[in-house]
Amino acid sequence: MGNKRIQFLIETAMCSALAIILDTVPFFSFKLWAQGGSVSFAMIPVFLMAFRWGWKGGLANGLMFGILQVVTQAYIVHPVQGFIDYFFAFTALGFAGVFSNKIKQAFAAGNNKKTILYISLGVLLGSALRFLAHFTAGIIFFAEFAPKGQPVALYSLVYNASYMVPAAILSAVILSFMLTTSPRLVRVTKPA
Repeated sequence: MGNKRIQFLIETAMCSALAIILDTVPFFSFKLWAQGGSVSFAMIPVFLMAFRWGWKGGLANGLMFGILQVVTQAYIVHPVQGFIDYFFAFTALGFAGVFSNKIKQAFAAGNNKKTILYISLGVLLGSALRFLAHFTAGIIFFAEFAPKGQPVALYSLVYNASYMVPAAILSAVILSFMLTTSPRLVRVTKPA
């Protein structure tokens, strides 16, 4: 196994562990709903891996984060719901990595505006895919929680948007600041 692969595996493990810590420590996470959903810093390490290693790295890190969610704090009412809400939703965050090369090119050109744009687009893509997973699971598996007379789709939309939108904005702002002030965070260097 090459040094770069070992570096990738170590970073995946570290970022997955950091994501679960950021999702469970109250200072970094504000739980909104008993059935799940919080505004937290937890997506940041997944996006960082996606921007650093590309979409494959992001998917691997998102999947590991989803597995850790299941082990530590999952709210599962059905195996399919568990798959959608945890394995698929968190893995989908990794698709932010499709903007990895664009972010690195913008850094190389010294263009902070483009860097922030591509970071934001990556966060938007990953967050939107995660949101769609939770939204779909909400419609199928959590209809009984919708207030009487309210369409289930509207309930799921409001419920999931209430934490996903602030978490996505928080992630985009923090990552934009982190990466424009320290671009080496997205550069993969050869281990010594």
